[in-house]
Amino acid sequence: MRPPPPTLLPPLLLMLSGFGAAAPPADSLAQLPAPGNLKVHLYNAQQALSWEPVSLDSDPRPVVYQVQYKYSTSSNWYDVNKEDSKVDCTNLTRTECDFTANSLSEGFPRRFNISLRVRAKLGGLVSAWATAPWFEHYRNATIGPPENIRVTPEEGSLIIRLSAPFDVPATEAYFVYCVYYWEKAGAKQVTRPFRSNFITLNDLKPLRVYCFQVKAELFLTKENISRPGHLSNISCCETAADASVKLQQDFLAAGTTFLVLSVVVGSCLFLVLRYRGLVKPWFHSPPRVPPQIEEYLKDPAQPILDALDKDSSPKDDTWDSVSVVTFPENEQEGSPQSTLNQSAGPSHQPTEGVLCAKEAATCLSGLDGAT
Repeated sequence: MRPPPPTLLPPLLLMLSGFGAAAPPADSLAQLPAPGNLKVHLYNAQQALSWEPVSLDSDPRPVVYQVQYKYSTSSNWYDVNKEDSKVDCTNLTRTECDFTANSLSEGFPRRFNISLRVRAKLGGLVSAWATAPWFEHYRNATIGPPENIRVTPEEGSLIIRLSAPFDVPATEAYFVYCVYYWEKAGAKQVTRPFRSNFITLNDLKPLRVYCFQVKAELFLTKENISRPGHLSNISCCETAADASVKLQQDFLAAGTTFLVLSVVVGSCLFLVLRYRGLVKPWFHSPPRVPPQIEEYLKDPAQPILDALDKDSSPKDDTWDSVSVVTFPENEQEGSPQSTLNQSAGPSHQPTEGVLCAKEAATCLSGLDGAT
């Protein structure tokens, strides 16, 4: 963008002179109607010019448009092209020229008065120039709400972080922010103006829902002029609990947990005692078939008794032993006393035990006779 001339006229006089100004007289080639209803759109950093389209019923070819600008301190008009403005608006087929700057060093200077004009062209036909009113961005732009609003709940407070609606040079302007907040279904309050992007709402009730809106206001550094902005959308957030409330919550949580566990354990004990007959089999392993019978079931042709005695060991068999002791005085009475030491053994050999007992008694009687 070409720099503006150094001399500046009073802005108010220049703005008044631009309103209602008639377009320059058309030259001899002007046979197209001039574009109408010119509008300059200034929102935050956006800068654009729009107009109504021009057409000829007798010529189907598209109409193109040419846009020019000039500063209030100069009488020269310049094309809005890529060389000066980073935007080419010399042969537009659309009815808008968006010359929004991508950085602070580009675009029209925001502190100067600018005038724009546009005309239509169709082949060799050219319309008259249609001129838009003078504007200065800082004075005429619509200021939107702050951007990137984030809120963090704390103990009895809310911390709000935000960014400016758009970037401005610190030497030219700055933003001031106000927060409108209220407890849900309560009265609205407003904070003092803040220049910081970090705002804290203090003295709030814990565990309460608060809603808020933020508004930005633009102030010019060298002039006593401000531009109020729009309010942001309503945001709501619940404040965090303080230490006493947290302690109460911990006790409540512990009591609730204990009560729930008690109910669960008591219910389980009641069910086990009430239906222990049904529950008991679940804790016992099912009965198993003895190995001998299991082997017999695998080979039914084998005798069952042989299968049962197959793994038995001879040394596991125990015989009954009997010891008989007689005394002379007891023989006279005909009732001998005997002491029997018997060890447990299988019951399928009683005959051999009796024979052994008889042989022992005969031997002892022979010994008595010899004496």
